[in-house]
Amino acid sequence: MERWVEETLHLDWRTRLKAETVLFESQTEHQHLIIFDNNRFGRVMMLDHIVQLTTADEFIYHEMMAHVPLTALEAVEPETAKSVLIVGGGDGGVLREVLRHPSVERAVLCEIDRSVIDMCREYFPTVSDGAFDNPRAEIVIADGTEYVRQQQAEFDVIMVDSTDPIGPGAVLFTKEFYGDCQRAIKEGGVMLTQNGLPFMQPDELKQSVDFFKELGFAESSAFTATTPGYFGGPMSQGWASKRADLSKVDVELLWQRFKALDIETRYYDPEVHRGAFALPRYIRELVE
Repeated sequence: MERWVEETLHLDWRTRLKAETVLFESQTEHQHLIIFDNNRFGRVMMLDHIVQLTTADEFIYHEMMAHVPLTALEAVEPETAKSVLIVGGGDGGVLREVLRHPSVERAVLCEIDRSVIDMCREYFPTVSDGAFDNPRAEIVIADGTEYVRQQQAEFDVIMVDSTDPIGPGAVLFTKEFYGDCQRAIKEGGVMLTQNGLPFMQPDELKQSVDFFKELGFAESSAFTATTPGYFGGPMSQGWASKRADLSKVDVELLWQRFKALDIETRYYDPEVHRGAFALPRYIRELVE
């Protein structure tokens, strides 16, 4: 019998993916986890009935979350992006891209659910591509809110690679958590947040950017990228910088830095970087 797995994120819209083969399904300590193969999207992971990862398009989200802040910082002031914290991100994709920057000396990944990392090591080895075993990587199994609360000006970049604000991920969208992140970021640093689909979840992005402004970040904005597996329009990344105009770095400077990295990407380049901050009006109204 055919099995179709339904995503239940949105109250008034449903999307189903055909599961050709279910590889793993379990209720973990924190959430429901299923991994299956789909002919269009490759291997798929869903947490609490929401798509988190597909092997066909993961490069888009992971490249943008990692390379936009790191390339911008390094273009403005080389060798400043030395320490990075990834909250969530148990699949290892963002960590993989972060470690492609030689300037990064320490990359901490704080994941609440050990089983997510274990499952991704087994079923999605190409996503992390050895990043978990890189000597510059530090894997912490802990509540991200508690971990961040204990840090003081430790990181140049914080990337909140969270699930949606449902269940254990909800606390990662609060003003209190963002305030703790602000204290954990060094002067001139930046925080990114996964803020969902502005067309389907406008209040999520608006609330986060409003919190950034209330906390007094020098720059509070967002950028977008379209990842097909996140159904419902472009995905937004919240942007909270302690350096004014970090989102507006000249594209020629970005190209100089990117060429110096000498890496191959499938989605990111400096032109896409600058264009990602050119928000459609309906999204711009949310953040302004």
